[in-house]
Amino acid sequence: MTSPDAGRGIGNGEETRTFTGLPRDTFRILHVSTGNVCRSPITERLTRHAVADRLGDPLWGGLVVESAGTWGHEGAPMETNAEAVLADFGADASGFLGRELLDEHVIMADLVLTATRDHRAQVISMGHSAGLRTFTLKEFTRLVRAIDPATLPPLEEGLVARARALVRAAAALRGWLLAPTAEADEVYDPYGAPLPFFRSVGDEIHQALDPVVTALTGVPARA
Repeated sequence: MTSPDAGRGIGNGEETRTFTGLPRDTFRILHVSTGNVCRSPITERLTRHAVADRLGDPLWGGLVVESAGTWGHEGAPMETNAEAVLADFGADASGFLGRELLDEHVIMADLVLTATRDHRAQVISMGHSAGLRTFTLKEFTRLVRAIDPATLPPLEEGLVARARALVRAAAALRGWLLAPTAEADEVYDPYGAPLPFFRSVGDEIHQALDPVVTALTGVPARA
């Protein structure tokens, strides 16, 4: 992942531009919720943590994981309870600052994962041909579970190539694998709720992310 941008949600260690000023080959995952202080920060940082746990920092090159909110609290820290949830999973909450979702975020994203169907609709309504790369988190999880990992490029060909193939395969399955209920694709907002509810949302996000990161990396979570 690329070097942090003053807490703006972009992750870890490697310059994203060549000496010519052109971007390196990257794959950007954008997590979207409402305020960008609860669900999407948790999802962003748990994604980073899960990738690092499977691959280690040296293999993160090309992957960018960030987040924003449709009514984002620009410059705000994540909620204290969100930090506590991340601590439960051993994930890093430091340096985070909230962002309002902008056109440029959607344009640059290769995969947009939203907390709810309403967020998904808002992202798609912004245009930029976002429809084929925007899913709710739980929708994407359901689609990814149906994809044969053997049909994806091996990690040796690069994480970016594998990630792009995964998104194309998921988009092709959309419409064939519908949610059993509308609520099944939702992650509800814990804003203002007590810590136990935040923890239940954190568990829900963690469970949804696990098969996604496994498919992305080709490496299952540690037992």
